[in-house]
Amino acid sequence: MINKDFITGFLIGIFTSLLGSYLFITFFTKFDISSGIQIIKEHGYLGKIITIGTTLDLAVFLLLLNRNKEMMARGVVLAVIVLAISTLFF
Repeated sequence: MINKDFITGFLIGIFTSLLGSYLFITFFTKFDISSGIQIIKEHGYLGKIITIGTTLDLAVFLLLLNRNKEMMARGVVLAVIVLAISTLFF
């Protein structure tokens, strides 16, 4: 049975990556979020934006390790792996 903390860590990792991608599009491009995603996808940069957003997962990972939440930290690592594989297809 998969631990509840592991799934929570995975969801935290996915949410943090989406938040990082949103913040990057908002602050470093001139587009709003809806048109920005469409334009970035047309130019083939969506995978790169997801990868940049994933850098926030490093801070979450270290925070979870400092609080002795190893299973949640493993879930964050799995989220990073899943996102890394998904960037191959975007």
